[in-house]
Amino acid sequence: MKASQKALWLGVAGGVLALGAWLALTLGMLWSTLEPQEQTLVAELLSPRVALLVMAWVLAAIAWWAVWQRVHSRHIGAPQRLAEQVRGMLGGAFGKRLPVEDDVGLVELSRAINDLADQREALRGDVAAQIEQASQGVQQEKNRLAALMAELTQSVVVCNLDGRILLYNNRARLQFRALSQAPTLADGAELIGIGRSIYGVFDRQLVAHALERIQERRARGAAQPSAQFITTTRSGQLLKVQMAPVGQVGANDAQAPLAGFVLMLDNVTRHFEEEAQRDQTLQSLTDGSRSALANIQAAVDMLGYDDLEPAMRERFLAVVRDEVRTMTTRLNDSVQRAAEGLKTRWPMEEMLAADLVTAAQRRIEAHCGFKVVVEDVEAGLWMRVDSFILLQALAYLSQRLRDEFDLSFVALRAQSAGGRVQLDLMWTGAAMSTETVMSWEMDPMRLGADTLPLSVRDVVDRHSGEMWFERERARAQAFFRFLLPQASAQEGADAAMVGQHESRPEYYDFDLFSVRGISSDLDDVPLTELTYTVFDTETTGLNPSQGDEIIQIGATRIVNGRLLRQESFEQLVDPGKPIPAASIPIHGITDVMVRGQPAITAVLPSFHAFAQDTVLVAHNAAFDMKFLQLLEGRTGLSFKQPVLDTLLLSAVAQPSQDSHRLEAIAERFDITVLGRHTALGDAFVTAEVLLRLLPLLRERGIHTLRQAREAAEKTYYARLKY
Repeated sequence: MKASQKALWLGVAGGVLALGAWLALTLGMLWSTLEPQEQTLVAELLSPRVALLVMAWVLAAIAWWAVWQRVHSRHIGAPQRLAEQVRGMLGGAFGKRLPVEDDVGLVELSRAINDLADQREALRGDVAAQIEQASQGVQQEKNRLAALMAELTQSVVVCNLDGRILLYNNRARLQFRALSQAPTLADGAELIGIGRSIYGVFDRQLVAHALERIQERRARGAAQPSAQFITTTRSGQLLKVQMAPVGQVGANDAQAPLAGFVLMLDNVTRHFEEEAQRDQTLQSLTDGSRSALANIQAAVDMLGYDDLEPAMRERFLAVVRDEVRTMTTRLNDSVQRAAEGLKTRWPMEEMLAADLVTAAQRRIEAHCGFKVVVEDVEAGLWMRVDSFILLQALAYLSQRLRDEFDLSFVALRAQSAGGRVQLDLMWTGAAMSTETVMSWEMDPMRLGADTLPLSVRDVVDRHSGEMWFERERARAQAFFRFLLPQASAQEGADAAMVGQHESRPEYYDFDLFSVRGISSDLDDVPLTELTYTVFDTETTGLNPSQGDEIIQIGATRIVNGRLLRQESFEQLVDPGKPIPAASIPIHGITDVMVRGQPAITAVLPSFHAFAQDTVLVAHNAAFDMKFLQLLEGRTGLSFKQPVLDTLLLSAVAQPSQDSHRLEAIAERFDITVLGRHTALGDAFVTAEVLLRLLPLLRERGIHTLRQAREAAEKTYYARLKY
């Protein structure tokens, strides 16, 4: 029971007992002064009056209860609510201001507190400005690191000595997603994250052995010790890993302990397969040639006899011809395979056709000095090209058109055709012969005073493409058409994601360098040191035991006291049944949106991996956990980690507040609510609420997970069942 409620009932009970004692004492004193006969007579005469007196006593007790309740609300409850709201402001709701209470004494107090809050906000602004000014140099270095990490084409992961990930770039996230054996759900959110263990990907003993080799090299005085190893992932991919140490800050001694290590990852599966194929080709060529040469040598030896019969001589000559023909075919095949290998190993990049056309427009206009028109470029079309050399070829052809046909402009267009990209360089008027086209195609490209060692045909061959000349007589238009490789939408999206420059460095928390392994007994771990998975579900209804299903799961993570919004999990789920029309206005999810989405039996394993080794947090967690518990039989997965409920923790931290709904708590803490009643939106709000509640719980002496769970179980809301 709340302290304020105890005070209320104690006051009411005290007033009722006082009235009862006064009434009993008065009647007793009057009764004791009467004779026995008088007492009998009075009892007969006053029995109706006694009943009225008792009724008056009851009414007086009710009036006392009402008066005391109002007094308590104004003079006890209001100050307690005010105190809890002030603690909420101190806990992080810096922009929040107190409502002015009705009580005359509290009006001025509320205003004074709000004035102090304004003054504190102004001081915080001044301090923040001074810190910003003092840390400009640090911020500049941070931005440089951010740019470097974002631009690296190699996957980079930084870990502490316990293998907990402190930093990774976007290329690493994409590579981990590509290494996943299972279909990727929720953008592969469960595969990599700040605070997660790298040993979910690599064998612990393998990493420990690499660290030992680095320590040995440091002990021998190596300036830049490193180690590398190749390992196989669970999906069968080969990774080449380069490991470098990270020393303690300010420690220059080679014997000083390490703080962590850097891993640079490279997927060499394709390279290994190509090497194996080349080795196989070489082995086949060697074995086949050895046999053929032996047969030729034997035939030549026989042909050296002068008395050899003509029929036998012709037979041995046929052997020589057949073996030479076989060796020639085998050598040609080997040369062709080698050429194909060179083409596939030529460095290509994924880029939008629109970007390539824009770059070509600028390049041709700058080099040739005439206008370039962009006619038609298909939106969202991705290409895999060597953009530099392709632009050189387009500029070279445009230059020859200008010089030999006196053209004043050309046009460009790009469209998809049969899984490839048609890139056209067009002009109006002049036509050319087949001999001229072949000459331009085979001549070394000359741009101004520079001659390139490549021809247009070489450029086309390096792209495994085609090129030809066409003429549209109806439009009096001619064009060179390049048929080039098309990149898949996913490859293009991945390339675009790697190139994004926002929020850099993308994923890091260097404070985890000082964090060591947490005990498996989480109950005694401080709340501030735990890693949380804050989640929410949207469902078809409110009765999990009566067949309602999950239609969306959203989650985010809190690591080292920081909300990691970029490490979120969001996935729609096909419930296998129609979504009731009454629930659609609440969550906005329709049957069309979930049609074709994975079932919960496919989604839950990914969410289980995302939440592994963390404390689960939800608002009104009993509701969400009931759905997960009912799914154990269908999925074989159970969520055995501890669970915290922000509804119960709010009741513990602010017991005098009238409401503990998520919206009410967010309003008290001045938390902006975005995407309410979407799973991920509610998870973000719940995570913000948890971070604001932790300091308030600490003020009440609640420091560990065990203390938080025990306090939550004593609240009224803990009795709710689903």
